[in-house]
Amino acid sequence: MDHEALSQRFKRFAEECKGSSELYEYLSLEIASDDQLLELSTYVREGQPKPNMLFGVVHHLLLQGVDHELKNYYPSITKKPKNSKDCFPVFKDFCTENRNQIIDLLSSKLVQTNEVRRCAYLYPVFHYAYKQVNKPLAMIEIGTSAGLQLMWDQYSYAYGSDEVYGDVESTVHITSEIKGELPEIPRSAPPVTNKIGIDLNITDLNDDEESSWLKSLIWPEHVERLKLFDQAVELFNQQSVSLIEGDGISMLNDIAKEIPVDQAICIFHTHVANQIPNDQKHELLNKIEQLGKERDVIHVYNNMWEQSLHLDYWVNGKETKLVVGDTDGHGRWFEWNLVEMSEVN
Repeated sequence: MDHEALSQRFKRFAEECKGSSELYEYLSLEIASDDQLLELSTYVREGQPKPNMLFGVVHHLLLQGVDHELKNYYPSITKKPKNSKDCFPVFKDFCTENRNQIIDLLSSKLVQTNEVRRCAYLYPVFHYAYKQVNKPLAMIEIGTSAGLQLMWDQYSYAYGSDEVYGDVESTVHITSEIKGELPEIPRSAPPVTNKIGIDLNITDLNDDEESSWLKSLIWPEHVERLKLFDQAVELFNQQSVSLIEGDGISMLNDIAKEIPVDQAICIFHTHVANQIPNDQKHELLNKIEQLGKERDVIHVYNNMWEQSLHLDYWVNGKETKLVVGDTDGHGRWFEWNLVEMSEVN
């Protein structure tokens, strides 16, 4: 990728950061005009989002204790951070000073989804799907990383009112804003049997370095996201979740065979498909469709071809494809406006 294309990518990332991370917004615009830092970002592995990786690696080194003036600009590290608009020279100095370490991490790490707050929109979608299949849900998450989203039925939720859904006794409480009206959903989660997560690189939450990497992918200003992550990790360590390292697409059929037919297979993935090549996306969809001809199946996903959240399900061989609506990448809000794909096309 040439420097002009890289520059545009950082400019787009700055747009994503507006109103959410002043630090990353400012740094992204500065990096977009800096050949040395653009060149540094070329060490990111193919298919990985370069701005996220560069910022994640720098944040990771700071969280791991690398001592540098840059730490004084990060709200995740200091209680009284300095003005972010003064930090670019310091950021560049940090990258120069730690260049070899940064390259090693850029070429070996992956951006992995562990945004616990996304469960706020998964909860009502899974409830809606459960009503259609009327069978306990056997969860399979593709691109699970550390498996925190598989714990969605163990969290509690509020959507702008005093109503609390999910496990009201949970130590993990998630709030989110709804655009549109939710369907009536029970306060408690539907029955869940298996919880299986598949990832090319499973993250071990008991490994301090790996856990720190996941924290580093949380934007520095997002203290609440960090708190939710820590609470979810503590709860995760008390639960039974099966995490399997491997290719979720190629392994899907074998795993599905082990699930009894009196359970609905519920396959889901959030913000993972944008890292999957198109031919493999088609392979995944074809496999799920074939499964749906044989048994009841649910597929919940976004970022496949566009950003919207989708719900596909098969009951007694009959297929229904719905667009749920748009979602915020960090789960702060989501849209509920169910539309059949036949009406969209």
